[in-house]
Amino acid sequence: MGIGSDGYRTGTGAGHTFWAGLRTLTQARIGLGRAGDALPTRRVLEFAAAHARARDAVRTALDVTAFSARIAALGLGEPVHVASRARDRAEYLRRPDLGRLPAEGPIPLGPIPSGAGNRPSIGVVLADGLSARALTEHGPLLLGAIAELLRPRYSVAVPVVATQARVALGDHIGAALGVATVLVLIGERPGLSVADSLGVYLTHRPRPGATDADRNCISNIHPPEGLDYRRAAEVTAGLVDGAHRLGRSGVELKDRSGDPVLPGPAAAIDESER
Repeated sequence: MGIGSDGYRTGTGAGHTFWAGLRTLTQARIGLGRAGDALPTRRVLEFAAAHARARDAVRTALDVTAFSARIAALGLGEPVHVASRARDRAEYLRRPDLGRLPAEGPIPLGPIPSGAGNRPSIGVVLADGLSARALTEHGPLLLGAIAELLRPRYSVAVPVVATQARVALGDHIGAALGVATVLVLIGERPGLSVADSLGVYLTHRPRPGATDADRNCISNIHPPEGLDYRRAAEVTAGLVDGAHRLGRSGVELKDRSGDPVLPGPAAAIDESER
């Protein structure tokens, strides 16, 4: 008997069959086998390639012009660009605190309607985060799915593309827009299984100084392996509805999107929240 490509003795097949079945259920590195006292060469090369993809995802800058054109094609308005206080990617990685703050000076959001009744109720920030690749690959399609569910009931502000951005930058942008709720679609930290995962962070009544306890997060959005766009949009819309009913987001707001839908009129939205 020899050693198979997965490091198991050929002829028995038990180890190979057991792990092969489990690998269809997870992207984790399990049952890698062995070649003598080491991993099989194929597994070592796969690990090196995954590590390279993760490094590239973290270090690659977002192509703002090309990405903004794709967002504009959704019909939500011409996106505006907001940069954080981090001057470049290297500083962004070294100084997370700078990624949470807008660049010096007024936030360039253009003219904002005056009067609470005229302002949009939902703001959307598309942030590169720790994986511009994730935002590029999934951001436009996810935003389209979210807008499809929200726009019949809420007014949505012109999208904001944020670079060198951490989640908390959305609090400053949402406060400047005067929206009731801000959604931050952001590239998540790459791992050795996934380098293109997107997350959505929801904050009701956004304001500088809000904490993670004030937010709700939908994570692991990267079809086909992760959460798909439609399901992520349904959870997001459910949390938006819940935040407007409850008057806050965070630890007290739960995802009820899987609950049975009862017949009757949609819940009214308190105009004072806008």
